[in-house]
Amino acid sequence: MEPIAANGGVSLFIPKTYDIFWSLVILIILAVFFYKYFMPKFQAIFDDRAAQIQGGIEKAKKAQEAADQAKKSYEDQLNQARVEASKIRDDARAEASHIVADARTRAESEAEQITANAERSIQSQQQQALVSLKGEVGTLATALAGKILGSQLQDSAVQSSMIDSIIADAGGRDSDLTKA
Repeated sequence: MEPIAANGGVSLFIPKTYDIFWSLVILIILAVFFYKYFMPKFQAIFDDRAAQIQGGIEKAKKAQEAADQAKKSYEDQLNQARVEASKIRDDARAEASHIVADARTRAESEAEQITANAERSIQSQQQQALVSLKGEVGTLATALAGKILGSQLQDSAVQSSMIDSIIADAGGRDSDLTKA
């Protein structure tokens, strides 16, 4: 094998001048054709895409602004709802305390009425017991006095005066016992 340099080696890889000329002519024709026919279509596609992207960015900005406004509106409504809920809670607490105070007042007045009724009932029963006791004490005193004197007291005026004096003595002792 002979070396490439011996047969004109490197010159094999360098094209001839006419090949370079015609290659440049074809390249210029292709470039002009490409620039004239394909470049406007590519530029139109690029411009359309740029417009779509710009429109998308504008839509995104508008959507973001709308979302921010909606968020602000929502937060305002939420704050108003919180304030209203707080007011309702405070009103409910005030009303509850008012209801409790009214119920307590009514319960106290009813308790006072019940106590007053019970005291009147007790006084009435006490009076009835005293009247009944007077009658029984009078009968017993008359019977006892008759036994002690050895005969029955026949006169009703004498019986009545005797009963009254015994009851008066018993009443004086009774009031002394209640004071003590």
